[in-house]
Amino acid sequence: MNNAESSTVATGLVWFKSSYSGAEGGDCVEVATGTGVVHVRDSKAVAGPVLTVSHEAWVGFVGLTSSGKGA
Repeated sequence: MNNAESSTVATGLVWFKSSYSGAEGGDCVEVATGTGVVHVRDSKAVAGPVLTVSHEAWVGFVGLTSSGKGA
């Protein structure tokens, strides 16, 4: 369901940084949506690997993290 891919495969996407990243940077996650998938990358390593998951998997992940049930 998910896989790592080269950032060159995920070019042309509009990336959004997490609102929890703050102004100083630090540990940041960026996401971009594609057709039926969500791409996730480390904002400090934009040329690094990209994790691609289905929209359903992303919604489930966000639901768990925002409800406090995930940790």
